[in-house]
Amino acid sequence: MERSKTSLYALIVLLLFSISGKGQSISGKDLDYFIHQGLTASPVLNDYKNQQLSNRIDSLRWRAGYRPQVTASSTGLYAPVVKGYGYDQALSNGQSLEALLTVNYMLIGKGRINQQQEQLKIHRDSIKYAASWSLLDLKKNITDQYLNAYASQEQMVFNAEVYELLKKEEVVLKKLTRANTYKQSEYLTFLVTFQQQRLACKQAEMQFNSDYVMLNYLCGIIDTAVNPIEAPDISPAIPVRGSFFTTRYKLDSLKNENDKIGVALNYRPKASIYVNGGYNSSFLLQPYKNFGTSAGFTLSIPIYDGHQKTMQLQQLNIQQETRLAYQEFFIRQHQQQVHLLLQQIKENQDLYPQLNEQIRFAKSLIEVDSRLLHTGDLRIADYILAINNYLTAKNLLRQTYINGFKLINQFNYWNR
Repeated sequence: MERSKTSLYALIVLLLFSISGKGQSISGKDLDYFIHQGLTASPVLNDYKNQQLSNRIDSLRWRAGYRPQVTASSTGLYAPVVKGYGYDQALSNGQSLEALLTVNYMLIGKGRINQQQEQLKIHRDSIKYAASWSLLDLKKNITDQYLNAYASQEQMVFNAEVYELLKKEEVVLKKLTRANTYKQSEYLTFLVTFQQQRLACKQAEMQFNSDYVMLNYLCGIIDTAVNPIEAPDISPAIPVRGSFFTTRYKLDSLKNENDKIGVALNYRPKASIYVNGGYNSSFLLQPYKNFGTSAGFTLSIPIYDGHQKTMQLQQLNIQQETRLAYQEFFIRQHQQQVHLLLQQIKENQDLYPQLNEQIRFAKSLIEVDSRLLHTGDLRIADYILAINNYLTAKNLLRQTYINGFKLINQFNYWNR
């Protein structure tokens, strides 16, 4: 079964690679230019880059936090007694001064160190993954808008070609109408079609301008000038059974397991030691001798907290079950999505021979009708019908052509 699927994928890809060779090429900016501009200007990608730098700093801060911490501190007290009123001298000593240099060191086991390192690594990998996904999304969105702009450009060029054709025919028909070869009503019917085509040219130009400006906007390009764009060169990638989109679930699973280790470590004894030295005196007796040092430790042992550890582990298990359900559902959807796109691309590819054949017949009919029109042997209505058939066929081919590229763009996005 797997071998047959692989063979089918390979056959489809061989058929699909021929798509990228079709279409009219116009000298101008290409898709790579806009993608490069979009990636360079994207604040989201820059944000993820800065997050990775910040994560490295977090790692350094964490390492520094487990090293000996040195602090200098000083406190002073003066409690006067006026006419017998004041603090109890036995408690306040009347006055005191403390100036110490203290070194604290937390005793950390290897398990805690490994758990913290794993936590930082998972966070770093999550940022990298999110950045990669955002990059893919941006490329896909820019490509989709580029295809929209290219489709508008193709429509604009085609409408201009048809308009020039009708413009030439209008000159001939005007002469034939004046010579009474055609009726005035027939000429006016053609003139209406001619004017409609002129409006169609203007609308196509406006649509291309709008799509092009939107493409610049998406890429962060500050430029109101509209330039021609080149035909897209998009080829379908070789089908793979990748795991890019399931990486997020793997990262969530690793985080869940690491959190369980962290919960267990939180219930282990914690200890720290300290050493200080300096001056500490109440000034009551030989204050010049009150320089000294001391050392000590702290120890904390969890005994009972109402079974909170068990509750936290139960919550993490529930989160893991939820994650597995989402992962399994996504994998099924992803496989179905890829197979559906392959099928749609192949079906779209199969339309090209039929559409090209229809266009060839429609164009031949226009050429024949044009000769008959010049001799007055064809009704103008029949000529208009032939032109409309040609317009319909060309528009359908262009839509199919652009739709094929969009399907390939989606397939390349999900095929990871």
